Amino acid sequence: MAVDETCPVCRTAEIVCGKWTLLLVRDLADGTSRFCELERSLAGISPRTLSLRLRALEEQEIVERQTFPEVPPRVEYALTEKGRALLPIIDDMRSYGEDWLDAECAERAAPDALLIA
Repeated sequence: MAVDETCPVCRTAEIVCGKWTLLLVRDLADGTSRFCELERSLAGISPRTLSLRLRALEEQEIVERQTFPEVPPRVEYALTEKGRALLPIIDDMRSYGEDWLDAECAERAAPDALLIA
């Protein structure tokens, strides 16, 4: 089945529907991250897959990569303006999951859990 190149929903789905893509965007929403930080936050992603996803997001101009001339070299990833424009989609998905799927984000659940304990 061919993708309708004129449909904005189809074009957006091509970008965001890759496995791990929206989770990477979610994790970069708070600012820059290093490769190892992203790998830790995305339990289950292989280094190869993470590398491929980041490269694809760079090609789509959703993520920018900055390399610092240090020893060892330090590389940080951050969302571009185009990447930050995806954040309302993630917020809507979070709301949908909370409202309709009885799901709650671990980072939001943690403070409440501490109050109860």
